[in-house]
Amino acid sequence: MTLLHVFDMDGTLLTGTTANLQIAHQTGTLHELTALEADFAAGLIDTVGFSTRIHRLWGDLTPDHVAAAYRAGTWLTGIAEVCADIRARGEHSAVITMSPDFFARHLLDLGFDDVLASRFPPPPFTTALDTAGILTPADKVRLTDALAARHGLPGDRCIAYGDSMSDAPLFRHLPHTVAVNADHHLADLASLHYTGTDLTAAYRLARTLITAP
Repeated sequence: MTLLHVFDMDGTLLTGTTANLQIAHQTGTLHELTALEADFAAGLIDTVGFSTRIHRLWGDLTPDHVAAAYRAGTWLTGIAEVCADIRARGEHSAVITMSPDFFARHLLDLGFDDVLASRFPPPPFTTALDTAGILTPADKVRLTDALAARHGLPGDRCIAYGDSMSDAPLFRHLPHTVAVNADHHLADLASLHYTGTDLTAAYRLARTLITAP
């Protein structure tokens, strides 16, 4: 029986920063994004409100901005190697993130089978944002279950990798979880903890959670 590996992006694969921060640096909108994040942290806006406002803020965003933001990111080492090993074993890998899909889908080039993210119009934005496509932490559970069902896998053949409060619902849902450079929100939820900069090390740790069926 195969496995499904589900990775968070911001703070997990992308360390010490987020897709939105990377884009803000490229577009000179760091001050405005910081204010939006403060409103979100204070509960003044939800994920839909946050996404609506960044859609408005980044009306002049271009694919070149996004590509530069992606290249400048502080990514864990070994991502492509982990994806290759997962695929060689006949297993499946996915990224599920609440960040914009126009940034996250660059990870497909590293070998992930699926990248699921909040849906935005392609930049530069010429159409309205469909807020039905904006993900929440609860959607990580829904999408993981859908992927597992597609591959005919039960929950105990899935491993989640994450770092923060947005991963908590999924960590409560699955029995096999790895906290990667995580904050206190996952301290009591994760099966195992990894601190470092190499995804291959976290991945080796994760494989100890699974016994042959």
